[in-house]
Amino acid sequence: MEKVAIITARGGSKRIPRKNIQEFCGKPILAYSIEAAVESGIFDTVMVSTDDEEIAEIAEKYGAEVPFFRSEKTAGDYATTNDVLLEVLEEYERRGRHFEAACCIYPTAPFVTAEKLKNAMEQLLSSDADTLIPVVAFSYPPQRAMIVKEGRLVFEYPQYLDSRSQDLEPHYHDAGQFYVFRTESFRKNRRLMVGNILPFVLPEMEVQDIDSRTDWEIAQIKYRLMLGQQ
Repeated sequence: MEKVAIITARGGSKRIPRKNIQEFCGKPILAYSIEAAVESGIFDTVMVSTDDEEIAEIAEKYGAEVPFFRSEKTAGDYATTNDVLLEVLEEYERRGRHFEAACCIYPTAPFVTAEKLKNAMEQLLSSDADTLIPVVAFSYPPQRAMIVKEGRLVFEYPQYLDSRSQDLEPHYHDAGQFYVFRTESFRKNRRLMVGNILPFVLPEMEVQDIDSRTDWEIAQIKYRLMLGQQ
């Protein structure tokens, strides 16, 4: 079974300029995703999808391939991850390469490790699922959410007003790190988050959105803590 790791790293970034190649704990943040994929040993190809020459150079330095660049359509602000993955898989098909399983890895995901990727791929392929998505539990039960109506706080779900937090069912959200999927199902649905999906639950300490400089600093603290625990 041919497998490909697709790391999505376009050049544009509005909130943190050049975010995908900013230094994170000593090296470009993109390097962590590449090194995890290469070290896992489970992929026939580890590639970076980019529209940027500098990102391509860094990607190749750390062991990834950049066999082609993104089109103008998938390099824009409104292109989705689904759009990018479909373009990559279709371009490989045109070049005579067919992959049966794939892993999309975000370029700002330093918490991704080779072991996580191996475990995730193994779980997907030993199941009948179409996709596996890493998730993390909400730190506070969303059933106790409040909203503002006419300047006043009200409970969104008043039926849970007197419920103990420990009695409420855990809810999860996408960790925003990577996705493992069967390419046939993906090309049919043209979306990752539909169909038969397996969860891959991560601890909160190993998940961090990076959308601001503060997020970046918090992520570095968490990353160093993660290293200390290994």
